[in-house]
Amino acid sequence: MAEESKSLQYTPTWVIAAVCFVIVLASIFAERGLHKLGKFLRNTEQDALFEALQKLKEELMLLGFISLLLTVTQNTISRICIPPQLAITMLPCKRETESSNHEKIYNQAINNRRHLLSATNSAERCAREGKVPLVSVEALHQLHIFIFVLAIVHVIFCVSTMILGGARIRQWKTWEDSIRHPSETFRDQAKHQHEHHYFHKFIKKHEKGYWRKSAVLSWLIAFFKQFYHSITKSDYIALRKGFITAHCPHVLNFDFHNYMMRTLQIDFKRIVTISWYLWLFIVMFLLMNVEGWHTFFWLSFLPVILLLLVGAKLEHIITSLGHRVAEKTVPIDEARVQPSDEHFWLEKPAIVLDLIQFILFQNSFEIAFFFWIWSTYGFRSCIMERVGYIVPRLIMGLVVQVLCSYSTLPLYALVSQMGTSFRKGMFGEDVETAIGIWAGGAKDKRDPSENHGARMHKLATESSHSAAQEMVIDGGTELSSVTQAPVS
Repeated sequence: MAEESKSLQYTPTWVIAAVCFVIVLASIFAERGLHKLGKFLRNTEQDALFEALQKLKEELMLLGFISLLLTVTQNTISRICIPPQLAITMLPCKRETESSNHEKIYNQAINNRRHLLSATNSAERCAREGKVPLVSVEALHQLHIFIFVLAIVHVIFCVSTMILGGARIRQWKTWEDSIRHPSETFRDQAKHQHEHHYFHKFIKKHEKGYWRKSAVLSWLIAFFKQFYHSITKSDYIALRKGFITAHCPHVLNFDFHNYMMRTLQIDFKRIVTISWYLWLFIVMFLLMNVEGWHTFFWLSFLPVILLLLVGAKLEHIITSLGHRVAEKTVPIDEARVQPSDEHFWLEKPAIVLDLIQFILFQNSFEIAFFFWIWSTYGFRSCIMERVGYIVPRLIMGLVVQVLCSYSTLPLYALVSQMGTSFRKGMFGEDVETAIGIWAGGAKDKRDPSENHGARMHKLATESSHSAAQEMVIDGGTELSSVTQAPVS
């Protein structure tokens, strides 16, 4: 009878109305806030970040569906009964008693702090069969709260990393302005000499001593360089020159910095996404989080190790490019960095982005799991383990966040341009749309004069001016100014 009095039909209407009002109001504020943010990104022509926001909405929708699915099916899941032996296998916390008395297990399941009537009925039904419930309603409730906490922390970490890393990359804008020529065809001799000086400095730095060419020593140098002056002005100018010479040699006023920022915004869509293998990682961690294994502690080393490895690899790519230039017996005016996929793992630059995505997600998982355990079970919970295990995890989480923001992400933004192909952000949004429509129209054999021609004419009349401004080439350069390199 006491349980029945807690049901909705015996709850005061003012309580129901007040709770619904607060929930609906909070939801409306969240929805309108995302809408305003999307409108702001559209108005400021940050299309890549706008698409990342749409991706974030998709992730929130998926999480909402997961929550709904858990809520709808929780009674059905809690009615599933299993043998008592399975209920005491691979526990995250050791029970206070190892007694095999099944009734104690049933009572523990029934006397949870937030049990419902259905949970009690399930436990009693399983008890009559000599079994125990598969999982309690309270455990399901806590599980879907954890999923939401994880998603929120992951988004916050990704956004903060992009903001801090982007701020660091914007500091390179002064380097770009110091060597970028004022127009497509006019060469500023003072800026040309400035570029020549720093490119010569880059070559001299990488030709000093044979010990730099040792594989072991070059990796050690690359490893420690990511902690201080990970990108110098000579590095930036040399890699910029190599990219422009390889992909658009006739465009003297190419805005490499603007192009780099645009590709980073496109990559943000990938980073903020919780891919299927990341969900699989969560499942594997929850499986191995057994009492005595200290899985949570050992797993906290994984993002640190991967981040240091990625940073060292990116620095080593710069070193390898410098060695190749220094070894060539050509005049300094003709020397240049040669972009190539062969410097990346498996000749795929995208692998680095996948690792950064996993590192940020895994670090978010560590922090989200810590705060979820703290708020749900308390700081002294057996899952939290001893303070000696907690402090190193938090310190490593902070190290990963800071190092990724100020070193690894800026490194990736620059070095990822050293692949064989230029990136998707080579052109502005309107120009890429025009190219896509042109390519689609070329394949349309049914009525090319009407379908494709009408669309191209409409696009040309409405967005030709904005397309010229959107291009990374100031002044409206023709597409023929860019070499025929494939877009990765």
